Amino acid sequence: MKTIPSLFLLLVSLGVFFLGGCKEAPKAVKTAEQLPNIIYILADDLGYGDIHAFNPNGKIATPNIDALATNGIKFTDAHTSSAVCTPTRYGILTGRYNWRSPIKSGVLTGKSKALIPKQRTTVASLVKRKGYTTAFIGKWHLGWDWAFKDSTDFGGEGWNFEDFDTMDFDQPITNGPNDLGFDYAYGHSGSLDMAPYIYIENGRPTAPVDRITVDTGKYTWWRKGPTASDFIHEEVTPNFFKKAISYIEEKAIQDHPFFLYLALPSPHTPIVPTKEWQGKSGLNPYGDFVVMMDDYVGELVEVLAQNELTENTIVIFTSDNGCSPQADFEILRGKGHDPSGNFRGHKADIFEGGHRVPFVVQWPKYIAANSISEETICTTDLMATLADIVKIDLGDNEGEDSYSMLPIFMDSNTTDFKREATVHHSINGSFAIRKDQWKMIFCLGSGGWSDPKPNAGGNADLPVFQLYDLAVDPGEQTNLYGNHPEVEHQLQQLMLRYIEDGRSTPGTKQENDPEGYGSKDWKQLEMLKEKINKT
Repeated sequence: MKTIPSLFLLLVSLGVFFLGGCKEAPKAVKTAEQLPNIIYILADDLGYGDIHAFNPNGKIATPNIDALATNGIKFTDAHTSSAVCTPTRYGILTGRYNWRSPIKSGVLTGKSKALIPKQRTTVASLVKRKGYTTAFIGKWHLGWDWAFKDSTDFGGEGWNFEDFDTMDFDQPITNGPNDLGFDYAYGHSGSLDMAPYIYIENGRPTAPVDRITVDTGKYTWWRKGPTASDFIHEEVTPNFFKKAISYIEEKAIQDHPFFLYLALPSPHTPIVPTKEWQGKSGLNPYGDFVVMMDDYVGELVEVLAQNELTENTIVIFTSDNGCSPQADFEILRGKGHDPSGNFRGHKADIFEGGHRVPFVVQWPKYIAANSISEETICTTDLMATLADIVKIDLGDNEGEDSYSMLPIFMDSNTTDFKREATVHHSINGSFAIRKDQWKMIFCLGSGGWSDPKPNAGGNADLPVFQLYDLAVDPGEQTNLYGNHPEVEHQLQQLMLRYIEDGRSTPGTKQENDPEGYGSKDWKQLEMLKEKINKT
């Protein structure tokens, strides 16, 4: 595991660290224990093309997120480990590809059982070893264990209204964020369109369920379900930002560094910009929601400045996957805005639009302003990066797919970033692997919601795999499969090795989890092996 460069850690007798070439002026660090605060802001269903810094031709104004890029580093080739919500969040917190967990495709519901076992290291439990106070605020969507009127009757999965009849919302939940390293936890269980609609604070509901709500609007829809008295859908995003700002102000006067994971439910459905933001984008409610979110990001960053925390606070902003079709691409494109930028596809897809996301990092103390990196990174890389910063050597069963981005933070032109290749994953469990300019997709269509859809008619004549040279074809328009047999063979074998080794980083082999909370069938893996053997 790579550690912080020695020059970064060397305490000179005068108390000065010289970061050669990384910044224009040397920075003073009082002690080797002066660790940075860390804020990780995760947007929900925000596209690569929705942030102006990544898409100058876009029509949504995002001055505050753009400012993070201007004052820090912009990653132009950043990817989520999955093209949908739950799996990406698993990878962020564990540093492990989501398809190694029991969930091999799809997402959890608001009722689902806990996905991450207590014994697995998360980024929160990791930094606590170095004295950090930790907080989760926002959308969890990784399952926790609700109480039930009859513990033997779980009922339906949580997609239908009647699935909640067996639940007891007066009791605390178990196996939640507090059990995975977060000292403070406040949020809701699933997406904002998934019942139950209840805030849980440190394991307990903040208010009783007193009504059933549902919305059927084009943009504003949410599923019918139990709703607590203090839960108002339109106010959830502002509420989470207010909670986050209060947390920062509280920790600003304390000695310990803090880690804040702020997982927003926006701009995912329901698309509910508050009244003062409606119409502000000049596009549609989705554009308004993004503009609102950007403004709140600006408020949060300003609070850091007011409390003199900016210099040594790492602020990371990214999204959990590409933009959803619920944003209404037709209307947005008709007004000159494409949420996927120049990339093919959108949320759920194996194509770039499904998993290439905006990713910016501000850390004035060590990251030079206006830095740009074209390195291929993944959201699983958070764990190794934080371990590198706080000087913890990861065990073989920690962060199995995580590579430290710290060398890039220190020098955007570094050659010390060690990621060999990156695995992508779609909503139906289809795989792709990216190495250098080559991307090989192990299915014949999108693996998601855009055409060609999985199992749709008319796909019989398509090649079984896809190969794209992203250096010349970032839009994935020309399938080169069959033209580069050596590249194809290398990528196929690398994909199989990453799966079978239980890791993509150096280290001893690890076990992948069986599918479906106990089922031992992993149909996507068997299909992949069968297809590769046939070719």
